[in-house]
Amino acid sequence: MTGGDGAQMQIAPMEPGDIPEALAIQAQAYPASLQEEAAVFAARLALSPSFCFTARRAGAMAGYLIAHGWDRANPPAIGTLTRPAGASEVLYIHDLAIAPDARGLRMGVQLVARAFDAARASGLCEAELVAVEGAHGFWHRLGFREGHSAAIAAKLASYGADARWMRRDDLAAG
Repeated sequence: MTGGDGAQMQIAPMEPGDIPEALAIQAQAYPASLQEEAAVFAARLALSPSFCFTARRAGAMAGYLIAHGWDRANPPAIGTLTRPAGASEVLYIHDLAIAPDARGLRMGVQLVARAFDAARASGLCEAELVAVEGAHGFWHRLGFREGHSAAIAAKLASYGADARWMRRDDLAAG
């Protein structure tokens, strides 16, 4: 796969050994209040490894996506992970981060497409996320719409004042 700058890009499943590089990108992409520790990354990766991917350019990680199956309309708080009680109802996109020098190459779009493919293969047809740091426009362009509920509003507090819960009802629509 070639990025917008002509450089070869490889998207591959995330593995536990990728976590230190992902943490470095996270530190560049998010304020301290939204950063999570290696143990949280490892727990989310272990929950649904088939939904987590890395993007590399010239062998170096330039972006990652961490997602997992989850309960509908129940976003987990930053830094916590409690396994849902029953079967997963939606693909929950927990974290998408691209290194500053790789932004604008459509890497995020490609990572999301891979996660959608994996979700559909697992029988999940819907996706949810919490958009932070002004990213709601990016997610809107990928077919996500904002949702509202008092219960979710309380859960969004750990994500910051501008956090928006978003959902997409039909992953088959591309």
